[in-house]
Amino acid sequence: MPQADTARFLQDLHDLRKIGAFKTGVHRPTYSPQDMESREWLMERMREVGLEPTIDGIGNVFGKHPGPGPHLLAGSHIESQNEAGWLDGALGVVGALAMARAGLPVDVCAFADEEGHFEGGFLGSRSIIGELSEEEIDRSRNRTDGTPLRQALQAAGLAGKPRIQIDPARYKGFFEMHIEQGTQLENAGLQIGVVTGIVAIWQFRLEVIGQQDHAGGTTMAERKDAGLTAMRLLAAIDAEFPRICGERSTWTTGRITLEPGAPSIIPGRADVLFQFRDVSMEVLRRMEDGLRRLVQESNRRERCQTTLHVVARATPALCDAAMMAALDEAAEAHAPGKWQRMPSGAGHDAQYIAKQMPAVMLFVPSIGGISHHWSENTSDEDLALGCQVLVDGAARFLGKA
Repeated sequence: MPQADTARFLQDLHDLRKIGAFKTGVHRPTYSPQDMESREWLMERMREVGLEPTIDGIGNVFGKHPGPGPHLLAGSHIESQNEAGWLDGALGVVGALAMARAGLPVDVCAFADEEGHFEGGFLGSRSIIGELSEEEIDRSRNRTDGTPLRQALQAAGLAGKPRIQIDPARYKGFFEMHIEQGTQLENAGLQIGVVTGIVAIWQFRLEVIGQQDHAGGTTMAERKDAGLTAMRLLAAIDAEFPRICGERSTWTTGRITLEPGAPSIIPGRADVLFQFRDVSMEVLRRMEDGLRRLVQESNRRERCQTTLHVVARATPALCDAAMMAALDEAAEAHAPGKWQRMPSGAGHDAQYIAKQMPAVMLFVPSIGGISHHWSENTSDEDLALGCQVLVDGAARFLGKA
């Protein structure tokens, strides 16, 4: 059975966290100098384990296994959210390196911009399966400072490089190891999560139209306050959704914008970004139906009218049964009774790769459930155990155990 070199795996993780170090986390936004340094570091590690590395025109770092198959594909991302954690994404890439170091026939990939610093998001994994057009690259801007994606690619030295597309026929399946980014494993005293599926995110925009007016001269009886209408609608959603959601559904109001946004002016318009997540299409449809009913009810009762705009509806990605079974066996071998199957509440590159081949994810605990923050952490013991289970599970899936 192939053996994971957990000592080298941990060394690689801790070496990588030095690039763009911020407090106990990292700051490596997509295409920043720190991000590009980490990609060069990764290419050197790929060469060390016998892979043939390249970086493509969207920033994907791809290490090709030179030997015969059947092959696996494994990886994640190495850019970070701003001033965020050291494991989110990096764990899956370094875990994939450990698979290659153990002698498994694996191609390793670090996908660009999983964190969505640029409009569109998941640029690397969408590009590598042929779902990112040149027109979208032309339109995309940095969400923070508005920098055009083309300009960022030019500054990073990537302009003019071809973009890689994978051949699904080369692969038996895709593995991605990740921190949980939640508290389910820690609260249950468990060390390993075998992921059953990755949630779909359905995003909407609520546009509320009222009447901008003077905050002192307009009586309360006369007002058409778009802000108050938005607040009452969101409160109604939060009260109703627990009755119709699934066991692990989540919903979030990510942004509320009031116009004109002045202290002495009644807001004439409110713009709300709202999303919900689940792994079940049935639940997602039920939640959208509930949302539409609540908007309709608001429009009957309120002086302000709300329009619901659909921003995006993704499809949940269910993990492959045979790959889950292989990880189950490996988890029970290395952590008997200390693992469980569970869904992923976050989006991952695996959900896009799953469109072209069988895919699975493996979770390790997040201390306190914290992620997307510099205090994100997981114990070395749990990290090493996850690496062992990943390598063992991949070997079992290939029939090499």
